[in-house]
Amino acid sequence: MDLVDDYTGHVEPGGAATRRTLPALTITKVSVGPMDNNAYLLTCRATREGLLVDAANDPERLSDLVGHGQDRPTLRTIVTTHQHADHWQGLGATAGAFGANTIAHPLDADPLPVPPDVLVEHGDTINVGEVTLEVIHLRGHTPGSIALLYRDPTGTPHLFTGDSLFPGGVGKTSSPENFTSLLDDVQSRIFDVLPDPTWFYPGHGDDSTLGEQRPHLAEWRTRGW
Repeated sequence: MDLVDDYTGHVEPGGAATRRTLPALTITKVSVGPMDNNAYLLTCRATREGLLVDAANDPERLSDLVGHGQDRPTLRTIVTTHQHADHWQGLGATAGAFGANTIAHPLDADPLPVPPDVLVEHGDTINVGEVTLEVIHLRGHTPGSIALLYRDPTGTPHLFTGDSLFPGGVGKTSSPENFTSLLDDVQSRIFDVLPDPTWFYPGHGDDSTLGEQRPHLAEWRTRGW
């Protein structure tokens, strides 16, 4: 797999992976599967331990993302952001190939192809080597959708939002009540507590920052589900 170090937040289906290098963590993004799902490999630079956000599809491609050389990271953890099938088509094969532990929220655990090894709730933390990620429960796209937050002590926060937040709005919901729940959580648990430079990484498509999206919150609420 080709790897580009000039990170912009954009990847092409079937194209190269792109990597962002932070002082303690690298973030590598790739598109997999027919629905252009994003998968993210987070690697602790100190320990070379890896965590994958959404083994969405193409387990062979995900294996190439981790790498095959002696210097490849040790993939210890796979987090599934929510229960929709396009986000776990590669979960069983990838977890089996690497012996990785799987993590999800209990409300979204039952539909997954392998039972999660670890269940997480809002406010829990997940470690990848020496790096700590915070779990944010965002109720509405699915009952157990979660986001993962890395508070870089040397820079801006980095947020992995699954299908709960995209550039242009929150994720799809099945009712006005679920839409209100999701937007309320996104506003109170993300926008109200994190700064504008926070970079977020969605489950499909390009990245954005909270500052770019914040002016549109009222528009999203008026637009509705």
